[in-house]
Amino acid sequence: MKEILQCIEVALEEFSGSATDTPIRTILPFGTDNSGVVMPSVAEGLHSMGLKYVNVVPSNINIGKKVINGVVLLSDITTGEPLALLEGSYLTRLRTGALSGVATKYLSRKDSKILGIIGTGEQAMGLCEAILAVREIDTIYLHNRSEEKALSFSKFVSSTFNKKVVICPNSNEVVRNSDILVTATTSMEPVFTEALKPGVHVNGVGSFKPTMQELPTSAICGAAKVVVESKESALEEAGDLVVPIQAGMYSKDAIHAELGQIISGKLTGRENEHEVTVFKSVGLAIADIVIAKYFYDKACKNKAGVTVDLT
Repeated sequence: MKEILQCIEVALEEFSGSATDTPIRTILPFGTDNSGVVMPSVAEGLHSMGLKYVNVVPSNINIGKKVINGVVLLSDITTGEPLALLEGSYLTRLRTGALSGVATKYLSRKDSKILGIIGTGEQAMGLCEAILAVREIDTIYLHNRSEEKALSFSKFVSSTFNKKVVICPNSNEVVRNSDILVTATTSMEPVFTEALKPGVHVNGVGSFKPTMQELPTSAICGAAKVVVESKESALEEAGDLVVPIQAGMYSKDAIHAELGQIISGKLTGRENEHEVTVFKSVGLAIADIVIAKYFYDKACKNKAGVTVDLT
């Protein structure tokens, strides 16, 4: 994860420095509340080029299947030939986690000890791993609509990271106790109502459509700094921002920075212990492609994977 965090920092800095071609993704609705997501990106300076295609089917959770399924196609930046096809859901889990891990590094208090997670699906695993890689967390508070899934995730955290875990029946209890708060759900409506306490950092990663509002408007409007991966994508896709803006309660000009601008030092991250900071993530294709390239290079070095002849 620490190597992946470094990859993400470089990718975000390149993106905000206009050194990549990463268009807004295409979302193809199908069925009921399902989405096919197409995300291409080219970063010549990072020798990376590819396309991610994933399907998000929230109801899969009811039949024991993954909510996110898909693939990442990596191509040779010189010849354009296909290099590798990688399974997309695990890569997405790592990417989602790493983006918030980098944001947490630059925006949370260094003395943060308590992590709160609302939504304990597959993405929460990568989020937990990444945040624990950048902050010395003592205790993790969890809430999920399904107590069974919260308990399962609690066992995963306890066995994998040896951390104290508290399962909360109410999401507001998580908010009250957290130094770092993560929301990772597919909810269409805000998942908590409690006011954020001074000094907290929030990673909102669940909503990815303009109609999905995972964070309450008060959390966005009350934050000292709201940071995104891409302003263009966030204003197009992030309901957590679109809904308050359309209601006239927030302005697109109030967005503090893209995360890559903070990484490069062009804009500031956290400036004091009392600021409330929010990182609103919708995902960014260059992050997926750079991680895919990382795995491809590692696979080649270790002679892993299956070779397929396409001719």
